[in-house]
Parts: sequence; structure tokens; C-alpha cells
Amino acid sequence: MESVNSTLGRIRPRIDETEVLVANTDERRFGVLRAIVADYVSNQEPVGSKALVDRHNLGVSSATVRNDMVALEEEGYIAQPHTSAGRIPTDKGYRMFVDRLSEIKPLSTAERRAIQSFLDGAIDLEDVLRRSVRLLAQLTRQVAVVQYPTLTNSTVRHVEVVSLTAARLMLVLITDTGRVDQRAVDLGDVVTEDGVARLRTVLNSALAGQRLAEAAAKVAELPEQAPAELRDPMTRVCTVLVESLVEHPQERLVLGGTANLTRNVADFPGSLRQVLEALEEQVVVLKLLAAARNPGAVTVRIGEENEDAQMRSTSVVSIGYGMDDLLLGGMGVVGPTRMDYPSTIAAVRAVASYVGQILVGS
Repeated sequence: MESVNSTLGRIRPRIDETEVLVANTDERRFGVLRAIVADYVSNQEPVGSKALVDRHNLGVSSATVRNDMVALEEEGYIAQPHTSAGRIPTDKGYRMFVDRLSEIKPLSTAERRAIQSFLDGAIDLEDVLRRSVRLLAQLTRQVAVVQYPTLTNSTVRHVEVVSLTAARLMLVLITDTGRVDQRAVDLGDVVTEDGVARLRTVLNSALAGQRLAEAAAKVAELPEQAPAELRDPMTRVCTVLVESLVEHPQERLVLGGTANLTRNVADFPGSLRQVLEALEEQVVVLKLLAAARNPGAVTVRIGEENEDAQMRSTSVVSIGYGMDDLLLGGMGVVGPTRMDYPSTIAAVRAVASYVGQILVGS
């Protein structure tokens, strides 16, 4: 009788060969899927087996490609839009393609230099964000969106107090994230230059370096702590200043490139209007960026993965921007599921990196 070890010795190679065969088949079919995605993204036409063999070096026959396409269709990775047509990727197919991206096409040195030069020319936070949106929209040819730095993550860098007239001041709140908020204050009475300087000193001593929520709480205490002769002007100043320390939802987003969606209406059959309406709702867009929790971490939501029903014909590529563990906000692009994912991910990642460096390093 043969020993157990001898028997297992003959069985193991067969198991290994089967595993290798399955792995090779999976890789080959993924190569077919990747080729279908590339052609469909490029041409917006259903892809047939003959076109795949002609355009791509798949290393197998047309019959094998046809069989692989049948298997991919049965598993839900591709679909036939109508009889006698080629195949197009499904949301599930795009998801597999994105999840198995081994390399993200890096931006060229010239592209990176152009991004840095364009953003370095910004004069303040709002300019940085608006330039970022324009860049993303141009680089990806999609809709770009950038969230203002959340105030809960900001600290007060400086409060400037400037006399406009003897009885009117300008308050300028500057945060560490580059936010600059200017507000006028009517004092109702004359305050000397020495009084203005004392107001400035008290405000910065109490608020500089404080997170905005903590600063808002401290502002309420300042009038009682002020000298009697400055109590009234300090009360008026603090009443106005607290408005700058509170989150303003209407200022949370910058959106650009919406017209890019209209270039290929066929990508949104019967739903383009819904997508445009959804983009006007800031709450919807903020939810799209909600997955961006860590600076530099890219999230891709494809089609049905989007929570809002109006956005299920789109894909969203989002990322958090900031530096190290400091998350300031989110940014990303919205476009059709037929998207050049490698280039889009590279562009979003590069712009977010530069914005984080500018705001945190400023």
C-alpha cells in the first residue's frame, strides 16, 4: 500500500497547477476588462472582441477573448447595451478596475510645475480655493469642488484692529489656515488711537493660538474683563467678532467646471438635469466629500455607491487636504462613470497636496 505522504505528493502538484490556472485565467480576464474600460472611456462606443484583439496585445485568440467577455458579462463586470453591440463596463466593472489599479499615472514635471506656479500666485485663502477649482476642472475636464477649511480645525493667528474713523473700526481675523475675515464695527463714540491699540492687545492676548470654538467662548468674557473706559467699545467689537468665529455653511464650498458635464450628455441618460440640480445643493456635495477623512487618502465612489439617488449616474473622486494628521477640508471631482480614473486620481492627489502645503505652511 502506498504511504499517505506518497499519495499527497502526487496530489499537491495538481492542486498547485489548478490554482495557477485559475489565477492566470483571472488575470487574463482582468486584462480584457481593463482593455474594455480603456477603449470605452476613450471612444464612448461599446467594445467588441475583434477591436480588443486589434488594439491591444492580449496574447490570446479572438475566441478566447470572446469567452472571457462572456464570463465577465455573466459575473456582472460588463454589459451589452443592445443586441449585436459590443460590451461596456458596469459600475461593478469600474470598481474592480479602480481597486486593482497598480499604478496611478503620475503628472509630468511640467504639469506639476504649472500647478505649483499657479497656486503659489494666490493672494489669500479664497484665491487659493478658487484657483484649485479651476485647475481641477481644467486637468480632469469634470466638475471640481473644494470645501473651505472647517473652522473647527482652525486657530486664530492674529486679530488686527484698524481705525477707519474716530468712531468706526475694521476688524480683521486671520486664521492659521489662511482664512481672512473683515468686518466693520460702529463704536457709537470716539476711541483714541491708544484705546484702539489696547483693544488690539487684549484681543490678541486672549485669542491668538486658540481654536475658533474656544475663541468664541473667550470673546464673551472679554467685555467684563475690560477696563471701564473700554467696556462699551469692547462689547461692540466682541459682538461683531463672534460672527467671524462661527461656522458659516453658505461659505463652505467652491464649485467649478459644471459646463464640463454637458460635453457628453449621453453619459447621463435622462439624469443630467438631476445631477446639475443636486450639485446646486451644498448638503449633497458635502456628503460626497464626507469620505475624505485623511489628507492624501483618495476615495472613489462609482455610480450606485453614491448615497444620493440623483448622483447615481456619476463617479466621485475625493480626497482630504491638509498636512500630516491635520485635515482642513475635502476636494474632488464629479463626472460620469465613464471617467479616466488613473489621470483623475493623479490630478486630484497633486492639487490637494499643493493646497495643503500652501495653507498649512503659510
